[in-house]
Amino acid sequence: MPLVTSTEMFKKAYEGGYSIGAFNVNNMEIIQGITEAAKEENAPLILQVSAGARKYANHTYLMKLIEAAIIETDLPICVHLDHGDTFELCKSCIDGGFTSVMIDGSHHSFEDNIALTRQVVEYAHDHDVVVEGELGRLEGVEDDVNVSAEDASYTNPEQVQEFVQRTGVDSLAIAIGTSHGAYKFKPGTKPQLRFDILEEVERLLPGFPIVLHGASSVIPEFVKMINEHGGNMPDAIGVPEDMLRKAASMAVCKINIDSDLRLAMTGTIRKYFDENPAHFDPRQYLKPARAAIKEMVRHKLINVLGCNGKA
Repeated sequence: MPLVTSTEMFKKAYEGGYSIGAFNVNNMEIIQGITEAAKEENAPLILQVSAGARKYANHTYLMKLIEAAIIETDLPICVHLDHGDTFELCKSCIDGGFTSVMIDGSHHSFEDNIALTRQVVEYAHDHDVVVEGELGRLEGVEDDVNVSAEDASYTNPEQVQEFVQRTGVDSLAIAIGTSHGAYKFKPGTKPQLRFDILEEVERLLPGFPIVLHGASSVIPEFVKMINEHGGNMPDAIGVPEDMLRKAASMAVCKINIDSDLRLAMTGTIRKYFDENPAHFDPRQYLKPARAAIKEMVRHKLINVLGCNGKA
């Protein structure tokens, strides 16, 4: 099966009341863990590549690893640029075989965001590639994305219709209270998502696919594993999974997950080295890390996204 765009995925997800998992990838073991879980659960997938991952692993290597995953799984897989911030980066990914790109112009003024997004959309659509835009700014740090609490802002529902109509985007990332990175909410607080904003966006854009960034749950068992084996992560609360499942039952058709992948891999590797300090074979410590990613992704596919059995 060749790479696909997210168009048909999102149409089915919107109608079926579930979301597609968009998982960030950086190396072979992460790709294997994600796609093995998706194959066993017969789930469609979006594999996301950030600008940082592309610099780290090399565009060609990542594309060949994803090509191998398609051969092994025969699943519908969309390859997506996460948080592209320039036309040139988006163009490079489109020319390099990506089937979806995100242009994040949320740090610009509304008019400049529209102009940049429209430029990317025109080029992408000419090459049969779909585009995700963004309105509103999520707090947090992840790769090259760094937004302070002062600069974060919820999406203004009054702007969404104009933005979508003038840009021609195929999906829209909105800010309703999620955040990038592992430190989303302080212990003792009660995380809340602004479902009132999501409901208003859904009313104004009926049938249009919405995206949630910063949606990792910061799984406590992996944070504990890291800290029990030499780490020093402060306690934090992620996005509650029941809230994500509610969002998936509404207009949200794509939910991004990155930090939970990193925590699963790092926690498992720390545990392995703590228990086997003399070992130095990468295959020995990356194998359990890959297995941890696989089981975490399987959990997300079934209990959070609801997209198992939908491929």
